[in-house]
Amino acid sequence: MKITKLTTYRVPPRWMLLKIETDEGVVGWGEPVIEGRARTVETAVQEMEPYLIGQDPARINDLWQTMYRAGFYRGGAILMSAIAGIDQALWDIKGKVLGKPVYELLGGLVRDRMKMYSWVGGDRPSDIIEQIRTLQKGGFNTFKMNGTEELGMLDTSAKVDEAVRRVAEIRDAFGTTIEFGLDFHGRVAAPMAKTLLRELEQFRPLFVEEPVLAEQAEYYPRLAEMTSIPLAAGERMYSRFEFKNVFAAGGLSIVQPDLSHAGGITECLKIASMAEAYDITLAPHCPLGPVALAACLQVDFVSYNAVLQEQSMGIHYNKGGELLDYVINKEDFKIIDGYCNPLPKPGLGVEVDEARVIEASKNAPDWRNPVWRHDDGSVAEW
Repeated sequence: MKITKLTTYRVPPRWMLLKIETDEGVVGWGEPVIEGRARTVETAVQEMEPYLIGQDPARINDLWQTMYRAGFYRGGAILMSAIAGIDQALWDIKGKVLGKPVYELLGGLVRDRMKMYSWVGGDRPSDIIEQIRTLQKGGFNTFKMNGTEELGMLDTSAKVDEAVRRVAEIRDAFGTTIEFGLDFHGRVAAPMAKTLLRELEQFRPLFVEEPVLAEQAEYYPRLAEMTSIPLAAGERMYSRFEFKNVFAAGGLSIVQPDLSHAGGITECLKIASMAEAYDITLAPHCPLGPVALAACLQVDFVSYNAVLQEQSMGIHYNKGGELLDYVINKEDFKIIDGYCNPLPKPGLGVEVDEARVIEASKNAPDWRNPVWRHDDGSVAEW
């Protein structure tokens, strides 16, 4: 079997799907994208075509290493996202050829079902309590929300009080009937992270995500020493070579590689195994589309340390397109009592509605995150 063609489709709300075709008619789907940089990743995928056309798609390891090493320069959000989507599609092909879900090719199930969580609130969260109540009716009892709006490197007590008030209201409304993580989203610098973590500790959030930016990872062990809240990070790290130093330094309780950013299934399996050796749990980052979620679930179901899976159904970013809009086998993605069962179909387990994808790609928006500014006019972390 030989790879014959790669086709990318940018689709609403902010995703990009990749179709890899072969000379035997077997097709694989991947999701290579950086939110807000889809066109850049699309170009990177096209630049990798010479490594792939005419090659055997079954040689995933060799193709991965070729894409990673042959161009001399490597790593980073764009190149690793391009590799990630291609890798997903290659695994999809392999599973379809062998008639097995990818998790069966990776040693089989380590669990019967996977715990899922849902986003609530938006960039500037409001009406969170009502959103949680609505999602509870659908079986969810675990959530994630933004912990704060924009925050200066050194900010006011009023800003801290507002973040604390929001969390206090949630605990008052639901007690311990739900669990929730707080995403600092890289908006909090080290001087304010200490203050916020201490103030929030009394409410026992499930975790705090990106307590500081990944480029300030040296603060993870320092922050972990002064709080009992589990710290999570990883969506803005792109290979095991970035994760290894973070793991060795300590501080993280949860690692969150993104299967569409960090080299795909092949790389994230290695990251998951490295994390397990350091007693760090796995909760893949996935505010993306159906192929990305399907790839995450393949890793979750073979990784002992996988504890939570993010998914984007109903997330505030999904304007103009929802996760299941592009899926034929919607029932396989049904969440029951907050859990998802293993996807039963061969490959990644997602049947992509290609006609819907093609139609949607004709008017795909160029999504961009907003640019925020502080009161003094300087740019703020979003």
